Amino acid sequence: MTTKIHLVCDGRARPLAFVLTGGQIADTSMFTCVLDEIPVPGRSRARTRPDRVLADKGYPSKKNRAWLRERGIKATIPERADQIEKRRKRPGRPIDFGNEQQERYTGSNVVERCFNAVKQWRGLASRFDKTARSYAAGIYLSATLQWI
Repeated sequence: MTTKIHLVCDGRARPLAFVLTGGQIADTSMFTCVLDEIPVPGRSRARTRPDRVLADKGYPSKKNRAWLRERGIKATIPERADQIEKRRKRPGRPIDFGNEQQERYTGSNVVERCFNAVKQWRGLASRFDKTARSYAAGIYLSATLQWI
């Protein structure tokens, strides 16, 4: 059995929230669950809505975009080639991924750097823990040390 970490981080590659699932669960279906776990600190009470979300081509489903639009969260998510072809065939809301969006998207490697820091621990990279609870505890500990 495998385990997958669905993780959200800030612009400095520090983990904000994560959800553990089985390895067969698709990333795009867990997008909203992970974003719901984020507490965003502010001047008053903690916000639960980030200003902008950067994601890779694995997340641009209609459901995810609608969820972001409902909450007023701006998105920088490039479309896959098959979705671009479908948009050309029928009218709809065009997704602007111009120069400004491409410039923002260059920062999307932050998530990969965050995973790299988490998986520097051999126990987390190899998944030695028998239970999901102890594995999650290791991830929490690793994330805490990244914030210090």
